[in-house]
Order: sequence, then structure tokens, then C-alpha cells
Amino acid sequence: MTTGSGPCGVLVPGLFAPPADDGDTFQFERLLLDRGFCYIAGTDEAGRGPLAGPVVAAAVILPPGADYRPFCDSKQTTARQRSCLRDRLREIGAAIGIGCIDAATIDRINILQASLRAMADSIAALAEHGTTPDFILVDGTCRVPLTIPQQPIVKGDCRSASIGAASIIAKITRDEIMAELHERYPVYDFLANKGYPTRYHRQAVQHHGPSPVHRFSFKGVREFVTTAE
Repeated sequence: MTTGSGPCGVLVPGLFAPPADDGDTFQFERLLLDRGFCYIAGTDEAGRGPLAGPVVAAAVILPPGADYRPFCDSKQTTARQRSCLRDRLREIGAAIGIGCIDAATIDRINILQASLRAMADSIAALAEHGTTPDFILVDGTCRVPLTIPQQPIVKGDCRSASIGAASIIAKITRDEIMAELHERYPVYDFLANKGYPTRYHRQAVQHHGPSPVHRFSFKGVREFVTTAE
């Protein structure tokens, strides 16, 4: 893995050797615990691809003795399973933080920067609830703009239970937000498409123009911004 330091956070040189791909989704956390870190947060986002709504990130710290095996990539779970897993996280006393960046900010700073800011906000939310991580496992290849030691992990939601748990919380939270937005803007049927560029959603944008919660900088929306103004 890459080591070094940079403007978006601090990596710990020599901390990680390439892990064995043996299905152990707590190996990153276990290694960090063995190195003396106590509060290891996994963070992930949901909603980078949609044409509408916010990007939402979550950060989760799993208790060291908890059964980590149920917590996996949210894309591998159903809505009912995710709800049960959220309940399970609450039962075991996992620390949970959430960050949310709206469509207007996404348009202003771009979706990658918005995703990273949402992750940073989710870490800040952990601190507001009394738990400040001393290490962050980040899904993807980019570092979160915080000075806390951290490690990006490609496909981290499949390889780290903490990141997998964060992906579940982020997905549930964003889906709930899109359900609320459906009540305000029913013509786009956000319940069915959650703002993703389905055929129906694209046709609705073309026919009705974008709503205030659409991402005006995204292809499939920006072509119709003038019509909406």
C-alpha cells in the first residue's frame, strides 16, 4: 500500500503489509488495534452517481469484541437486511457519525470533493457524540481532509467490516432523505430511482426540468437547467 503524507491526511509509513485476501474483514482493524490504536473508524459514502439529492457519508467504529462478520458492502444487502444491520450496530454500541453534502455544494466543489467533505463531516459527527477516532479506514483511493492518521482502501467496503458498516448507514440515510424528497417532488419518483439516472428519471427531468435538489452540473441535468429557470 502507498505510504507517506499529504494535504488530505496522514498515512502511517510501514503500517500495512498487503493483506491476504482470505475473507477476514477485520484484519485491518485488528492490525491497528495491535499497533496501539483504540478508536478505528471506517468511512464510506453513498450517492456519488445520482442526478439529484445529497451525497451522504457515514463513519462507524465497531467495538473490538463485536461480531464483525455481518457488516459488508451495502450493495450486497437488501433494504430489510440493512435495516436489521443498523439495529444490530445500535445494539452492540457502535459509534456512528453521518455527514451530508447537498446538491448545490456538489455543483460548486464537484462530487469527489463533496464526498470527501461528507466523510470528514461524518468523522466530526463522531467527535460531537463523544468519540474521536485515532485512525480512519477510508473507502477508495483518496484521503479525507483531516489530520487524523488514515489509510484509503480500494474496495474497502468489501474488505473492512468498519467500512462496510459505514456503507450500510450511508445508504440507509440517503434512501430516507430521497424518500422525503419524493414527497416534495413526486414527479421524479425518487422512491423508485433514488435520483439515479434511470430512463424514467431522465425523461422526467426532460419533461419537467430539474428540481432545486438536482445536481445542475451533471450531464442529464445541465442540458435542461435553462428550461427550469
